Amino acid sequence: MSIEKIVDQALQDGYLTPAMEAEVGRICDTASELSIEEYMALDRLMGALLTGEVVAVPRKQFINVMEELVLTEAIARVAEIEATSDRTLDLGDIAAYALNRLPPLYATTEEGANYQRQHAKEGLQGVISQRVGEAIAKNLDKPDFFPERQILGKSSKDEILTQVSSLLQAYAPSFEPEPRR
Repeated sequence: MSIEKIVDQALQDGYLTPAMEAEVGRICDTASELSIEEYMALDRLMGALLTGEVVAVPRKQFINVMEELVLTEAIARVAEIEATSDRTLDLGDIAAYALNRLPPLYATTEEGANYQRQHAKEGLQGVISQRVGEAIAKNLDKPDFFPERQILGKSSKDEILTQVSSLLQAYAPSFEPEPRR
């Protein structure tokens, strides 16, 4: 999505979400030069943020306590399996599989989170253990079809080289390497 479309959406909704903010940042970081239209859109967004016409939604005003509970269970079970076998399991895949099969338990305060934890330990611990077990079984049976898969948030070697090269060009534009002998 372009900066202009993101700004138009933010102005229409009255909110700038973390995803919108991240996309604007990504565009600004990767573009060698922004167009006049992009600068004007960013100026409109800045003005709307300053006047309160658009509100930036904080990254996290709530937590899903179920994520914490599933990760705790999954880490313990995966560590046990990896310690007693030569298998390596994907904790992220296991947690995501289990979480997709469990109810979310959101909270906005520490008191609410404590309540949700207690509620889950009393009524859902067995289901959490069962879903994590199913996720581990699936992960153990998973063939390695797509070894080229990239984990979310991880950069490829080429992207990292490009970023390092850009940094070097920005900070040392007149540097020329010595010829190799």
